[in-house]
Amino acid sequence: MKKFRLNNYRAITSDQQGNFGVMTALLIVPLIAAAGLAVDFGMAVDERTALMNAADAAAVGALSEKSTSVAQAMTMPANGEIQLGNDDARRLFLAQLPQTLRDRLKSVSVSIKRENSELTSNVSFTAAIPTAFMGVIGKESIGVSGAAKATYQTNAFIDFFMLLDNTPSMGLGATNADIDKLEANFGCAFACHATGKAEDNTLQAARNLSVKLRIDVVRDTTKKLTKDVDLYKLVNNQYRMAVYSFGTNADNLGLKEIAKLTSNMDDVDKAVTNLDLMSTVKNNYNENTLTDFASTFASIKPVVGTVGTGNSTTDRQKVVFLVSDGMTDAEKAVCSGSQKDDRCMEPIDPAACKDLKDKGIKVAVVYTTYIPLPDDKFWVNRIKPFDSRLRPSMEACATPGYFIEASPNEDIGKAMQTLFRKLMNSPRLTT
Repeated sequence: MKKFRLNNYRAITSDQQGNFGVMTALLIVPLIAAAGLAVDFGMAVDERTALMNAADAAAVGALSEKSTSVAQAMTMPANGEIQLGNDDARRLFLAQLPQTLRDRLKSVSVSIKRENSELTSNVSFTAAIPTAFMGVIGKESIGVSGAAKATYQTNAFIDFFMLLDNTPSMGLGATNADIDKLEANFGCAFACHATGKAEDNTLQAARNLSVKLRIDVVRDTTKKLTKDVDLYKLVNNQYRMAVYSFGTNADNLGLKEIAKLTSNMDDVDKAVTNLDLMSTVKNNYNENTLTDFASTFASIKPVVGTVGTGNSTTDRQKVVFLVSDGMTDAEKAVCSGSQKDDRCMEPIDPAACKDLKDKGIKVAVVYTTYIPLPDDKFWVNRIKPFDSRLRPSMEACATPGYFIEASPNEDIGKAMQTLFRKLMNSPRLTT
């Protein structure tokens, strides 16, 4: 019997056709199993990708700018879970899936939380994907899982204190064309709001010629900014605004409230209509010492009040938004620029701004370039020696990142709007 079996084995192993048949029979089962395994895992990967896409969409969508999550977070008095957002995210997740995938879900976990000004959403899932081939080896399904996360930086609650320079130098023509028209008609690049003699009051005459002055652009743009507030706010009372000038006339210098602090932008819009160039009796009245930044900043500091984080309506950030050419013209004993008797003309002193910044107040600065007038003896003798320091001083006044310059060849209004929108800080979303 043993000899017979040995002979049979030798016959089989010496028959090449027999070898191929045996090897095929031995390998066909694992090959089919491997192919089936690849198909089943490929299907599982595809379905997990679909589930991940839905989770990503839910995590991001729950924190969209107009979502209930953001709206609820902006009104929450403290940090914590945002339940309305959790419900929204779950609905968004399921809405992205066909019924077949919904049926394969084992669990869905959603969490949206606020931590100060940051919102975080987490969406995770587990699912069982049925197999087509692996059932023959007892594997009826493949488990998959995944998680998506999104973060959203909410806009702060901010009070804006608009400090608008309305001193005589803001009677400069707004553009080079306006300056040329003023010089051609009045022999001066500035319109004067003089009340002593009618012939000295070129302000109204300039407007009758459709000349636009810097003060006009500043006033009109401030009115437009009230519309931006209504456009960008996510909840009521998120942004408030107050408007101040440097005074109504030369005999009443000092911080002048044009619009009180309010979230009602219609009220601000109406009040700003009254902003105009400061009046003076005549040229050189009070030696033209009408621009005292140090005094004005000292006056606005207590008005601004306590500075907060911006996380809630009772914990607000504060911004002083200065629009000016940066030229100090005041009575000072010590002067870094040009001095005649007690009259000092010099660049704004950044130390005055530092007092505000040290208190935590952001200082935003729109520098309306002080235009060189090389044909004007006063400019040559009194301003030119320190003209190059005007811009750096204004930039040093500003909180880093919140300075912008606007020359007559540029749009002062656009510069104001650009900086204002930057301060409102459009939402940032990361995944």
